[in-house]
Amino acid sequence: MTDGTDMSERSSFLRRNATRLLALALILGLFGFARLPTLPDAERQALAGHFAFARAPLATPAGLRLDRAVRAVHPGLKDIASWISSVGAGVALNDLDGDGLPNDLCSVDTRIDKVLVQPVPGTGARYPLFALDPSPLSYDARTMAPMGCLPGDFNEDGRMDLLVYYWGRQPVIFLRRDGGEGDKPLSLASFRPVEAAPGNEIWNTNALTSADVDGDGHLDLIVGNYFPDGMRVLDATATDGAHMHRSMSRSENGGKNRLLLWQGGTAGPEPTVKFVDVANAFDPQTTYSWTLAVGAADLDGDLLPEIYFGNDFGNDRLLHNLSTPGHPRFAVLEGRKTFTTPTSKVLGHDSFKGMGIDFADLNGDGIPDIYVSNIAQNYALEESHFVWVSTGDLKSMRRGVAPYSDQSESLGLSRSGWGWDARFADFDNDGVPEAVQAVGFARGERNRWPELHELAMGNDNNMLHPGAWPHFWPGDDLSGHLHDPFFVRARDGRYYDLAADLGLDDEHVSRGIAVADVDGDGRLDFALANQWETSYFFHNESAKAGAFLELLPRLPALAGRTRPAVGAEVAVTLPDGRRRVAQVDGGSGHSGKRAPEVHFGLGRLSPATPLRVDVRWRDGQGKLRATTLRLTPGRHVFVLGAPEPPPQAVAALSAFKGKAG
Repeated sequence: MTDGTDMSERSSFLRRNATRLLALALILGLFGFARLPTLPDAERQALAGHFAFARAPLATPAGLRLDRAVRAVHPGLKDIASWISSVGAGVALNDLDGDGLPNDLCSVDTRIDKVLVQPVPGTGARYPLFALDPSPLSYDARTMAPMGCLPGDFNEDGRMDLLVYYWGRQPVIFLRRDGGEGDKPLSLASFRPVEAAPGNEIWNTNALTSADVDGDGHLDLIVGNYFPDGMRVLDATATDGAHMHRSMSRSENGGKNRLLLWQGGTAGPEPTVKFVDVANAFDPQTTYSWTLAVGAADLDGDLLPEIYFGNDFGNDRLLHNLSTPGHPRFAVLEGRKTFTTPTSKVLGHDSFKGMGIDFADLNGDGIPDIYVSNIAQNYALEESHFVWVSTGDLKSMRRGVAPYSDQSESLGLSRSGWGWDARFADFDNDGVPEAVQAVGFARGERNRWPELHELAMGNDNNMLHPGAWPHFWPGDDLSGHLHDPFFVRARDGRYYDLAADLGLDDEHVSRGIAVADVDGDGRLDFALANQWETSYFFHNESAKAGAFLELLPRLPALAGRTRPAVGAEVAVTLPDGRRRVAQVDGGSGHSGKRAPEVHFGLGRLSPATPLRVDVRWRDGQGKLRATTLRLTPGRHVFVLGAPEPPPQAVAALSAFKGKAG
């Protein structure tokens, strides 16, 4: 029996420590609430068993040194040379030689500042590796450097061209010659370099994509510039001034973002193409943001692509496309804040670093959702990546409202590292896309995050002056020892990083991701561009991949050839009534470019299952067109607008894997 004295002492103890006990309980409760869910080992192993990749390095020209890790920069920027030297690696997969498969690579190797064209490793030595050369156009390798490569048929002659964008000059289009050298195995002589824009200006371009912006049936160019036009960022002898961002969160003093409208093109041994730079195409805030990524996709179903600008140190911008042929017009879309929504989680109001963009329909409502990379590393200026998921309220776009809410945290995609390109792709054909992300900034041994945190917490006015920044030199490290995550969606609806389970967790500083089925076997492959190190191609060798539907819609081009139907929208109706949608992409992202085809994973569907495929597009005159095809799983090439084939031809078309047009 407890006497009265013991009870009194116990009561007194509880009273004295009630606050401490309550605090401890609160801490333990919040810790449990904040802990990320974990994936059971059995499910992790089962999911990882769906994937297998064989890695191969991308080749480089023989005899060149590959140990460079910093560029010569403007004298005013020399104390942050490693920061200035942090971009440039890029990669694109496409069908450049016309063999019907996207088994060609165009990549930027920053160690030698060259744009390289080569067959994908393992696809045969169809032509030797070569580097693109802008001459006889003006080019100074001391003050200019390539930042990315965008394939496309820009003069509409049925042959793939290559557009290269730079720091230090305007973009150059390498047009494929028709006849003579153009009909031989690919080489430098196969291409004629021409200016993409009128004038002779200094641009510092970090993102560029193609889309039919004004709905006239022809591809236009959306250019995302970074440093201000005219700034000689890579000129170590420059005498003009150099400045940085105006603010950590509201910088609108960058290079001019531009819209280049297509005006025409010709084929032949000396092909041509013409674009016009539209004056004041975008509102002032959009125009002068520091852009690192650009995405274009039709979000409201009118076959006019909306444009998403991913901006550094400032608000991202989503533009509603209200254009008519020859007359581009846009309205800014912004999300709406709720009681529980932080301001930076409202579309258009973020203060993050927008460095990658991709689109996929994650919630099955037929509307593309948007995946955006930012900085999201623990204890390292942790922000959040975005997954803007559609609410379905497309009518709100007419009122300037972006019908999207960020669901990155609930999806498990809010955190990883210092992100760049982000890609959705169904690598195991189960009907659910995986998410792959390029991460990392600068690799070294001296951790500079404490100094960067000081800059971030300091007076915004300091940002503008390079001398107020911490020094960033070779050997300094900012998120330089991370791995590129490979996210797989589990039964609970969340994505989990399985890179370690797949042997993909080695450390890289990565920038661009390109996706394509390079050998036509129905399994998507990808290439990864790394900064100041070897880049790699990853061949998909999954033994558990499901059925697939791979579509390569084409449009008529010159001389009876065809060109990719960039912007075409495809909807597939499954036997159970579910619909899956995709669009032919024209190069959305940072510095990685996927092939212009659409891919649907079908799970365990029988190869003989008939599928309804609805296709919508704009023809060469800008007219809205639509057709319905009856196809079975497999890889299909078809020309949009061509007379409908008889039933017996459809069967042959379904099995066709060769050259289109």
